[in-house]
Amino acid sequence: MPVPAGMGFPGAVAARCAPAFRLFPMTDSNANRPPRLPRREVHGVLLLDKPLGLSSNDALVRAKRLLRAAKAGHTGTLDPLATGLLPLCFGEATKFSQDLLEADKTYDAEVRLGARSSTGDAEGELLDVRAVTCDRSAVERVLASFVGEIEQVPPMHSALKKDGRPLYEYARAGQTVERAARRITIRSIALLDCALPEAPSFRMRVTCSKGTYIRTLAEDIGEALGCGAHLTGLRRIAVGDLTLDGAVTLAEIEAQDDAQRPAMLAPVDALLQKCVPVQLDAAAAGRFLQGQRIAQRDLPPGTVLAEESLARIYAGEPARLLGVARMREGALRPERLVKL
Repeated sequence: MPVPAGMGFPGAVAARCAPAFRLFPMTDSNANRPPRLPRREVHGVLLLDKPLGLSSNDALVRAKRLLRAAKAGHTGTLDPLATGLLPLCFGEATKFSQDLLEADKTYDAEVRLGARSSTGDAEGELLDVRAVTCDRSAVERVLASFVGEIEQVPPMHSALKKDGRPLYEYARAGQTVERAARRITIRSIALLDCALPEAPSFRMRVTCSKGTYIRTLAEDIGEALGCGAHLTGLRRIAVGDLTLDGAVTLAEIEAQDDAQRPAMLAPVDALLQKCVPVQLDAAAAGRFLQGQRIAQRDLPPGTVLAEESLARIYAGEPARLLGVARMREGALRPERLVKL
């Protein structure tokens, strides 16, 4: 139908109302990319040697991607400025990650004497610079005084929350909020080496309970020595019974073929070595998997379990882990089942 006179658009207006695109041949920018591989069921614990500068969550994301794992979780954070053991649980191993959160940790720490820092570590601004007059024997005496149950005030630069906000958010805003002291346990402290009097620094190995801040421990040691201190290096070498022996780096995982990467994980029962192993026959195993308790008479001859002790349960040949049970009132009661 013709447009009535006077109803047409002026040329400039028509140009502005024209479609704001031009036609080009369609191209697929992803055409040359390899197809994305699907996620897969991966079970076990990865003993990761976390590099400097990477957060625990970023390390988990990268490892999960490299392994194409459907389910994964870490077992407690390790500061970006710390290196060392970060156990990552995959698949059915995630059912036992809480046990590692509760476990003692062991660290090698480097401490600089003579100044505190605004963050408690080498990243912060140096504060309150003082002369260092102590010697090795004084350091040894002070370290020994921290062994046992002590109270520790969490640092402002930490992920601990106050009124729903991480403390580090207050710190970055220049605010200091009141923090309640918490009871922790220092199992042992060993002086690894001491540069005094040539240099104001030393290295120590600390085994401690969960929730211990090594930065705060270094600061408190510095105050006890009368010269202040801050942390300049931290490496975690053990979580519970797990150590850096056999730990791998992200680069080593990446260098492996995709099909070989799951073999870099330790089995799920690597997390259960303190539990007594018990092998069930087929009938008892079937009842166990249905959540039924297993009486002492149905256990292998010679099986002795203390009241309230934990057992890791196996069945079949080769032995397959079924889960964990607790001995109570003369019977093994299922606590956690696994599907491997």
